[in-house]
Amino acid sequence: AVLLVDQAGWHLSTRLAVPPNITIMPLPPKSPELNPVENVWQYMRDNWLSNRVFKSYDDLVVDHCCEAWNKLIDQPWRIMSIGLRQWAHGF
Repeated sequence: AVLLVDQAGWHLSTRLAVPPNITIMPLPPKSPELNPVENVWQYMRDNWLSNRVFKSYDDLVVDHCCEAWNKLIDQPWRIMSIGLRQWAHGF
C-alpha cells in the first residue's frame, strides 16, 4: 500500500514504525492542489474562522471549529466542489 502524507514532522519521523508492506510517499511542500483537505480548511477559515476574537484556545477549537465543520457537512455539494480537481477528472 502507498500512504500519501503531507510533510508534517510526525508523518516523516524516523521513529515511526512503518510496516514493510506500506510505502510512505510525502506530497511536495506547498501543493494544496494535491491535498484537497487543505482547500477545505482554507474555505472554513475564509468563511467562518477568520477575523474573529476568541476568548480562549478552547473557545476556538471546540466551539467555533465544530460549528464551522457542522456548517460545512450540511453542504455536501460544497465539499465536492472544493475537493474536485477538474484537471484530474477531465480525461
